[in-house]
Amino acid sequence: MTTIRVAVPRKGRPLYAVLRRLRETRTDWVLPERIIETLDREKAITKGTIDDDRSVYDRLAAHSNATDRTAPEYTLCRDARDGLPRRIVFDSVTISMDGFDLQLIGREEPFRALRKHEFALGFDSADLVLEEVVTLDSKPLRDVNAINGRIDPHDTDVRVVNGLGDTVYHTLLGTTETVGAQSLTRSFVEEYDGALCIDPRYERLVRAVLGTTAMQSVEFCYPAQGTDEERAIANTGLGVYLTVSGSTARENGLTIGEQLFPSETVLLENGSERTSHHECAVKLFSSTETVISPTV
Repeated sequence: MTTIRVAVPRKGRPLYAVLRRLRETRTDWVLPERIIETLDREKAITKGTIDDDRSVYDRLAAHSNATDRTAPEYTLCRDARDGLPRRIVFDSVTISMDGFDLQLIGREEPFRALRKHEFALGFDSADLVLEEVVTLDSKPLRDVNAINGRIDPHDTDVRVVNGLGDTVYHTLLGTTETVGAQSLTRSFVEEYDGALCIDPRYERLVRAVLGTTAMQSVEFCYPAQGTDEERAIANTGLGVYLTVSGSTARENGLTIGEQLFPSETVLLENGSERTSHHECAVKLFSSTETVISPTV
């Protein structure tokens, strides 16, 4: 049977989006949610919000099942929290589908694994594509569908196939003192002269989604260590941050402005590695209406 290998993140929202998309293909299938529950519990243990007297190695052994080839496998990584604790994260799972085996393989940075031609297919955040390969232009990049047009074919063979819809938005936020009665949009930023508070890892992304013209009179600043992004933006007067409901932003006295770009999990392909065998996996992840039942 053909095995189709797909790179996925080891933890976090993009991995959960992939697992839940698989869950949508069969309503009585519980394996994806079990993986999510395991990872959520391990994250809570690492954060110290729940206790477990077992060592991380004992817990890893308890999660393993060497005799069952369909059981998910986990591994350890260093967490960035104080003390750099070891954390249990996703490693791999093989799922027997109708006509092929789908093997999800965890990677720290799936997009980069595709760029190095280790996989034909993979999932990662659209943010990472913007941060690494899209061409900066005077015109803003507004949605996922426009990403491929901004990728230099000489830079990478990787392209975006589609998004999974787990969308939160990079959004303009500002104080009333800064914005006044004006609409908080890209046009406002074009006329603005001053500081714009962002997470430093998103500097290139913000330049892409606002456009280089709007950046001409803007100076980036970043939250001080230990300061929440919304509070830092409120102190600055204007900023860009990922928002879900906007409630925390409002609590900090911020006006919620234009949604600049969706932070969404995307299916990626390396065209030089993709073969006809990968079509089934692409079809599976490209439509919530696709129903391909696992055989186990």
